[in-house]
Formats: sequence, structure tokens, C-alpha cells
Amino acid sequence: MKLFKLAAVAATGILLSAGIAGADDKPVVGLIMKSLANEFFQNMLEGAEAHAERRGDYELRAVGMQNETDFESQINAVENFITQGVDAIVVAPADSKAMVRPLKKAMEAGIVVVNFDVALDADAKKQQGVELAFVGPDNRGGAKLAGDALGAALGAGGKVVIIEGNPGADNATQRRLGFEDAVAEHKLDLLDSRTAHWETEEANQVLSTMLTANPDIQGVMAANDSMAIGVVKALEAAGRTDIKVVGFDAIPAVIPMIEDGRLLASVDQFGKEMAANSIDLALDVVKGGPQLEGWVKTPIELVGGN
Repeated sequence: MKLFKLAAVAATGILLSAGIAGADDKPVVGLIMKSLANEFFQNMLEGAEAHAERRGDYELRAVGMQNETDFESQINAVENFITQGVDAIVVAPADSKAMVRPLKKAMEAGIVVVNFDVALDADAKKQQGVELAFVGPDNRGGAKLAGDALGAALGAGGKVVIIEGNPGADNATQRRLGFEDAVAEHKLDLLDSRTAHWETEEANQVLSTMLTANPDIQGVMAANDSMAIGVVKALEAAGRTDIKVVGFDAIPAVIPMIEDGRLLASVDQFGKEMAANSIDLALDVVKGGPQLEGWVKTPIELVGGN
């Protein structure tokens, strides 16, 4: 199984970067990300832009979403890239099912498609007759690492809740399953599990509601760091310094929180490199290399947890 360091990013529903505008014979890569309100995707965009400048042999066009649930803008981005006749589309889908049909259309137009960060739904691909590799991390395994850190800190019987990502996204499902694996292994008491759609303010509100219903919560598993930040804000507002929180992404904003104990741990999936390396893979195919197959696995690492 191949192993690369990769990075994922989201944007604002508009063209974010024309990349390195060069000669007409340079291949054009369309990068479709998720919400740039999420620092993880801001870092991914920076990595992709630096990569385009460093290589200098392709043109980058990067687009994204207004927010984490603005699925339609990703579909429109695929349509626009088909119209523009780009050579490759590198996409982190916000909805693992809804993106299959438009990406199939792109493939039928002769465009190389690389699915990274969030896997497309296997059943939806099968229904559409689409064969497409996934370039990305083990989200279930990563969430298990964070859940293990929380389980070790709380011990058997620890009362925990899960703050989930978008229900339609495969990585949200996999991270929930990874947290549940940790709950089972460490014999934790799972009190509640709800989505906050990857959003900070929604996670703040969801956790506040959970605290009212279950004031004996001892630990929170948040499926990304944007939501973990919302959880920490809710705990600070409630004066609860006794509750331990884990997240996922290890964005720069949470590193001080890990250092001062507001966050127990997070999982680094090397977002700044993910899109850049996925673009490299796409360009290899554009230049006549073999099609990607299966799961091109990318690294994860627990940050904190001590």
C-alpha cells in the first residue's frame, strides 16, 4: 500500500487561486475543497498554492464552499471545471454520495479525477459504475487513537459524548465508528452522540445542550478541531474545567489548547501536504501514468494525550 503525506482544504464557492498562469501547454488542475472557515482547509489551500509555485509546470484553479453544508457549490464547481476543460480534478467531497454523479460526468469528459481526504460512497460508486481510488487517511483508526487517549485518561465507566461531522460525509461516519471502537474497548459510558456539521458555533450549542441534559459528562470526542474549539468554548462558559476533550486535525489553533490542557489530544493528518501530494498523483496520470487503484493511504499521528 502506498503511503504519502497529503493535505486537504476548503474554500468559499468562488475561484480562489489561478495558480501559476503559464504556457498553454501546461496542464490545468481544478482543486475542489470544503469550507475555508475551517482552518484545516485554509492550511491545505496554502500548501496547494505553494506546491503550484514550487513545481511551476501546471496551473492551479482552487475552489471551495461557503460553509460545511454548502454541497451545491461543489457540484457546480465540477460542472464549471468540465466546461473549462481542465486536465484533472482533485476533490475532497463534502457529501460522499452526491458528488459521485457529477464526478462520473467529469471522468466521461476525459478528465482525470482524484478523490482525496473524504472517500466517495462505495455503494454510490457501484450504482454509477464508477471505479475511483481514494487518497487519504484512516479516519476510523485516527479517531480510535484520540478515543484511546480519552479512554486511558478516564478509565472504565467514564461518561462521554460524541460530536459528529456531516452525516453525509464518509469521514464523519468513519470517525464516529472509531470513537465508538474506543468506547467499547475502554468500557466507556456513551451518553449521547449528535452532529454539529463540522461547525464551531453549532458544536458550542450542541455541547451546551448535552451538558444540560447530562451534567455528569466527563469526556467529549469531537470529530474535528473546529468542533473541538466550540466544545472548549462551551465548557469555559459553563465553568467546567473537569471535562476532557479530544479532536481531530491538529490544526495550529488547538496546539496551545493541548499544551495548556484545555484539549487532551488531536490527530494530525498532515493536511498541508494532502492536496499537494494528491495533485502530484493526478499529474502523473495526466502524463500517461497508471490509474490509481484502491486506497492510497496517508499518515496520521496522535498529538497530545499524555
